[in-house]
Amino acid sequence: MGHRQRLREKLTIEPKALADYELLELLLGQVLPRRDTKPLAKELAARFGSLRGVIQATPEDLREVSGFGEALCGHWALLREVFARVSEAPVRERQVFSGPEVVAEAARARIGHLKVEEFWVALVDNKNRLMTWERVGRGTVDQTTVYPREVLALALKHSAAGLILAHNHPGGDPKPSQADLDLTRRIRRSAEELGLRVLDHLVVTEGAHFSFQEAGFL
Repeated sequence: MGHRQRLREKLTIEPKALADYELLELLLGQVLPRRDTKPLAKELAARFGSLRGVIQATPEDLREVSGFGEALCGHWALLREVFARVSEAPVRERQVFSGPEVVAEAARARIGHLKVEEFWVALVDNKNRLMTWERVGRGTVDQTTVYPREVLALALKHSAAGLILAHNHPGGDPKPSQADLDLTRRIRRSAEELGLRVLDHLVVTEGAHFSFQEAGFL
């Protein structure tokens, strides 16, 4: 019995006994069936620190790893999206604003690991159920340009009743900047004129978040 077959049997019989790099071996083997993927799996685990880190790694970072070609990058894009949607499932399956932590978890999975800032908006109906979750801005390592009119146009397009703002801080500190505070005030003021509610603004990093609502800023 070959090494990969033994891993498959182990996965079937006792999956929790598999090390992270062994799970990566099996994932890599789906794209590289004739290659010994153990060295690459171990390198990925060492470089990105955790299984989560490997799955969420950007294409640019992955291409820096020897042997990680375009076929694997395409496969990893699929894994990243599946991972993000699974993390967002609690938001999609329940009232979205039962508390900031639920939305923050989804936001961290989607953008907390990124090396540039992205600004996303979650739109909700009048029962606080998620309607859509879309990116409205992408910037640099420490800023992104967002126009309130584009955020509100998106809300009106979907006939939303409220919105939750979310963006990431690649530097690792979720504390909002003065620019974050000013932008939130502008969006909230414009939203109220249209009868829309801004329920929260979440600033997320890979392991933490800041809620404007919890802090009393909204």
